[in-house]
Amino acid sequence: MDPSASARLAVQLKALAHPARLKVLAHLARSRTCQCGAIVAGLPLAQSTVSQHIRILCDAGLVRGSESPRACYCIDRDALAALRRDLDALFEAFAQECSAGPEI
Repeated sequence: MDPSASARLAVQLKALAHPARLKVLAHLARSRTCQCGAIVAGLPLAQSTVSQHIRILCDAGLVRGSESPRACYCIDRDALAALRRDLDALFEAFAQECSAGPEI
């Protein structure tokens, strides 16, 4: 995996490494698109906290959004599919390395 792909994958995995962000993604997956208020209503968090989590998911490229006239977000399905392919390739490479190397 090239360095830029590794860096992108690390950012995406870091974005996924929080339970609230996983809940936001699950909510968006169920609803396809959603206004921020509906996401907030589904979580026991303040609106500002949810907005911060959404921003991190957007920065990681996993969620797309628009701010006008009302905030509306959706999962970037292409980015999610690419993440899945990257993880599959990464774990396949790990498995090949493990099977070729000595057992501990």
